[in-house]
Amino acid sequence: MLKKHSQLFENLLFITDIVLILFSWFFSYYLRFSTGLIPVYLGVPPFSTYLLLVLPIVIIWAFAFKGFGLYRPKRIGTRLSEVYEITKASVVSVIVLIALTFFFRQYQFSRLVFLFFTVINILLLSFERVVFREALRFIRRKGYNLRFALIVGDGETALNLTHKLERHPEVGIKVEGVVATDQARVGKNSRGLRVMGYYREIKEIIVREKIDIVFVALPWEEHSRIVEILKYIGDEAVDIKVIPDVYEFMTLRGGIEEFDGLPIMNLQNTPLYGWNLVLKRATDIAFSGFFITALSPLMLLIALLVKLTSPGPVFYRQERMGIGGDTFEMLKFRSMRADAEKATGPMWAEKGDPRRTPIGAFLRKTSLDELPQLFNVFMGEMSIVGPRPERPVFIREFRKNIPGYMLRHRMKAGITGWAQVNGWRGNTDIKKRIEHDLYYIENWSFLFDIKILWLTLWKGLVNRNAY
Repeated sequence: MLKKHSQLFENLLFITDIVLILFSWFFSYYLRFSTGLIPVYLGVPPFSTYLLLVLPIVIIWAFAFKGFGLYRPKRIGTRLSEVYEITKASVVSVIVLIALTFFFRQYQFSRLVFLFFTVINILLLSFERVVFREALRFIRRKGYNLRFALIVGDGETALNLTHKLERHPEVGIKVEGVVATDQARVGKNSRGLRVMGYYREIKEIIVREKIDIVFVALPWEEHSRIVEILKYIGDEAVDIKVIPDVYEFMTLRGGIEEFDGLPIMNLQNTPLYGWNLVLKRATDIAFSGFFITALSPLMLLIALLVKLTSPGPVFYRQERMGIGGDTFEMLKFRSMRADAEKATGPMWAEKGDPRRTPIGAFLRKTSLDELPQLFNVFMGEMSIVGPRPERPVFIREFRKNIPGYMLRHRMKAGITGWAQVNGWRGNTDIKKRIEHDLYYIENWSFLFDIKILWLTLWKGLVNRNAY
């Protein structure tokens, strides 16, 4: 019955998708040629020309959406991930459709129609999926359209999974109980779990309780039992999912990916690869180039004042550690005496630091001494947003005392960052700064960068911890 319901929902979703896709196509033609919003200079093409692409659109979108897994049951997943998949599938489909029009050389198709179609298509389908999933979640909260699960294991992992599924009734998975891997634990219920039997009896339990999903949630030391458990399940028509007990080791976007059908578990990963890397670098070039041009008169004035108020070079070059542990020379306007560290060696700047030049205190308080780092960004040594770089001499001590410190070097160092806009700048709690830096890397997105830039400007460049 569940499989019939699943097929019914899939067919309903497919039909609704096709209706919305075709509506988007026709509405895009209407927007371009019938509303008068955009002037038409070469005459209005007949609607029948655009009808020629209806069948190719249906075929392309059906294959693309099927290929991107948009009709698989998604009881466990996020709205945002589905919208992302819809966007990818729609963009690929539009590209294929545009390529196909090359063979319709006798007809002219408006590029604006394709643009309207892409945007409207993504918006409508995303809205439809949100409504559809919310409707399903409402039904499941009421106790309908449920799937019944059995968990293999009675430890912390099984308990965690049970609690998470109970907190999210909208996914429609009800845990009937667990099976123990140790016969001595059968019947015990110290964790509040319903122990239904020994794992060697799992086939009988599946049939008796009409189980649809089996979650294998064993502690790491018992993972060798999985093959034996699969043998006892046999050919029962249930979904089998494994919850690996390695999440305590996962840092920085750990997760599962697939390579040619082979699942690979990432315990540690960087968010910057592929288009993300291109997008961040393009943003860095654009922003640094703009600010270098716009602020060049101010930087020339600061350079002149630094030169006139104290002997020594205008710029101060300091070795800092960047992405991957590589070092680079970070640029700053010199705000201290040229021989500031001759007697003391490397040390943090302090409040009322006597080593500062006459203009240095102002430059440091307003962060204007950091402006030359725009050139580091333009050259690719730094990013506009990222963890602030530290000196290798300090890092050697930090990594001894702070677990996971070097993980912050999975991304380029930045002029501003999540720690800085939250007040953790200068000689402040290093553990708090690391906590904010790792949160930034774990949750990086283009919009997160824009938020940090906005907060940097909104809160101002003056900071009470900048000495």
